[in-house]
Amino acid sequence: MKKYLQKKLNNEKGMTLIELLAVIVIIAIIAAIAIPAISNIIQNSREDALVADAQNVLSAATLFFAENETATTVGWAGGEAANGLDDYLEDTGNITSFTVTKDNGTTPTTIEFAGTAGSETFTGVSATKAQLDAGRSVLE
Repeated sequence: MKKYLQKKLNNEKGMTLIELLAVIVIIAIIAAIAIPAISNIIQNSREDALVADAQNVLSAATLFFAENETATTVGWAGGEAANGLDDYLEDTGNITSFTVTKDNGTTPTTIEFAGTAGSETFTGVSATKAQLDAGRSVLE
């Protein structure tokens, strides 16, 4: 029996066409499931980056308001930052415009911004620091 099996195995030259097609179909099914999941993960990370950019703008505005106590708003709509905020903020990331307002204290209360995250554009997003800390749910 052992010699018979060894003889049969020695005659095997490779995979049959059916076996090869079965492997290709299995790989295609796995790819069809994985590609949408991966693209969703990439979009989520881009949205997280946009929220992080808004947090950076809010932090820079906090510094600005601490040194400019009479100011109540600071904004930017492209180009140079308004009211000297460029001294506190090197880059706005994917934010295309923003307005930060403060209450009677030095802490900014809200930021309204617009920006892009991958293929999506977000406009008129208004949030507090606590909402930004909660993550990308502020973009919905």
